[in-house]
Amino acid sequence: MRRKIPSNSALMAFEASARHGSFARAADELALTEGAISRQIGRLEVFLGVTLFERIGNRVRLLPNGERYAAQVRETLDRLERDSQYLMGQPSDGASLDIAILPTFATRWLIPRLKPFQERHPHITLHLAERMEPFVLTGSGFDAAIHFEHPAWTGMRTHRLLHEVLVPVCHPVLIRGRDPATALDALPRLHRRQNPDAWQRYAEEAGVVLTNPAIGPRYDLHSMQIEAALAGLGVALVPRLYIESELAEGRLVAPWPDGESISKTFCLILPEPIRLSEAPIQVFANWLLEEARSSDPTP
Repeated sequence: MRRKIPSNSALMAFEASARHGSFARAADELALTEGAISRQIGRLEVFLGVTLFERIGNRVRLLPNGERYAAQVRETLDRLERDSQYLMGQPSDGASLDIAILPTFATRWLIPRLKPFQERHPHITLHLAERMEPFVLTGSGFDAAIHFEHPAWTGMRTHRLLHEVLVPVCHPVLIRGRDPATALDALPRLHRRQNPDAWQRYAEEAGVVLTNPAIGPRYDLHSMQIEAALAGLGVALVPRLYIESELAEGRLVAPWPDGESISKTFCLILPEPIRLSEAPIQVFANWLLEEARSSDPTP
């Protein structure tokens, strides 16, 4: 069945005219004559059966239907341009994977480990995109997701990677010469906005007294909390797996016990079993699972 879609030239002429509010300026941008732009718009209006512009002498004004259509056409053309440039950038003899991932997990855990993978598999290009919330993987354009275990992934193949165990950390200057047992209640406590009761749960598990666990600044991401702790702004309650290098280098200290409960579990989510996936996905999935096994201290 033939699609009822206007020509690309008509859509580009319309989008440029709508954006500039002028056929003449659209003609300059597209290296066409003003008459050619006018004819393209006319053909588009006939095709749609809708008047898009009001002609007033030599001036044109976008009508309400035209405004709505212009926004939709612009979004479609932008997406088509992005997809085309993406495809143009693909190696002719390789493969690429699009991975949806939690931003802090990407920057603090995955990306620092990618160089050996890249050296072993130079034909596989990984594209990482931030996704904070679970989504429907099928039809999303992603080959896989790295996210928290969640009911939204029902029907997908989930493979557990790492457990998120929280630990309080701070800049060493804040704790210098102080008793850690009493300092935790006195120092500013940094919060993650999505987990407002994390400090309360930690205090109950660790058996420490916090006068008011909810007091303190809130941040959207664990990465923000970590940077705030590095800047000496207070004590951050963050996953230990994110700050191993800072602890080893002495840039952060953790004189308090780790949380006892597992906060969340990171998973690799695939639309089908690894063995039935395409070869590049199999390679990445098996490498990722091995990396997780070798770095997870929790049972």
